[in-house]
Amino acid sequence: MMPGEVLVEGDRIREVGRSLSHPASAQIIDLGDATLMPGLIDAHVHLFLHPGAEDLQTVEESVPQRTITAVLQARDDLMAGFTAERDMGTEGAGSADTAVRNAIDQGAVPGPRLRISGNAVDILGGHEDAIHYNPAQHVLSNATYANGIPELIAVIREQLKEGADFIKIYETGPDSVRDKRLITPYQYSEVELAAAVGETARVGKRVAVHATGEPGALYAAEAGVASIDHAVQLSEETMRLMREKQIFAVPTLTIFEYFANHAASPAAAAREHEFFDLHIEELRKQVLAGVPMAVGSDVGPFPHGTQAREFVLMVEAGMTPLAALRADLVNGAKLLGWHDEIGVLKPGYFADVIAVPGDPLEDISVLQRVKFVMKSGVIYRK
Repeated sequence: MMPGEVLVEGDRIREVGRSLSHPASAQIIDLGDATLMPGLIDAHVHLFLHPGAEDLQTVEESVPQRTITAVLQARDDLMAGFTAERDMGTEGAGSADTAVRNAIDQGAVPGPRLRISGNAVDILGGHEDAIHYNPAQHVLSNATYANGIPELIAVIREQLKEGADFIKIYETGPDSVRDKRLITPYQYSEVELAAAVGETARVGKRVAVHATGEPGALYAAEAGVASIDHAVQLSEETMRLMREKQIFAVPTLTIFEYFANHAASPAAAAREHEFFDLHIEELRKQVLAGVPMAVGSDVGPFPHGTQAREFVLMVEAGMTPLAALRADLVNGAKLLGWHDEIGVLKPGYFADVIAVPGDPLEDISVLQRVKFVMKSGVIYRK
């Protein structure tokens, strides 16, 4: 490998090159035979979820308990080299991620720089509603109800008031596969999604949607969302619109692999593996079609700090290591709204720097073995 040096001053990068001047007061850190690169970006995480019964933990655990868990898991992600993340909904913990983001920004606790969405938005009886419980128990939804445009606008305004950086909307679900075709009901029409996009745009913010398939993904693309997360099966028209409008697909392969490998029964495992295999097959089509990609893992239901597995799966699905890194560092920075501050080792950018053993362009799995982590000029792992 070629030698490389990064000169950090405060929380920013001052110089990058093969051989730099060393100010007399500089602390020299020699990382040996390692690859220096920008901090990783996970564009789809759930800090408030941990492995186990997803539905039960949101019912049995208090919001304070879940917030403590979120703080600890943010630390785990940072130590794994993820210096920036997008938290895609607290799953029933309301705007508690505002407090986590602010505590990280203030330096009170370690964690990635965050873009947060508060509670996600859903229809009555939708994807994250408590539809499998006794109705008489009145178990709360893991998302905030918004039925129709007036309610959507009211909920969006409330979430923005409580500190959301963007709005997360559930657009499809539940999912099933028939003869390699994904069946998934849509939840909001294109007109409703367009109203949500317009309301967030009014204050310079964006909408991200959970959408696994059609026609919900098409409605989201037509409305002009920032990202379509999961994006398991997309129509030709949806892919065309995503290319044209630069709407990112965030495949989240790792969560589907995890569900397939940890299913409760052989029958459930067969269904999950069928779903995962379809996802891999369809992702190859999306890559060939030139759909813009960003990297997100959906970490939470599987252990935080292990989500670099997403890079390995994206490469196995047909992306080159370079394309996967560009999807993460370049597109991820754009998606999070930090395109001129993170994702590149460049003067003036935040000093978010990691080191991995070996060359990720030759072996992408080295991203699972991060040995050094710096964020904003502060060393967290050495």
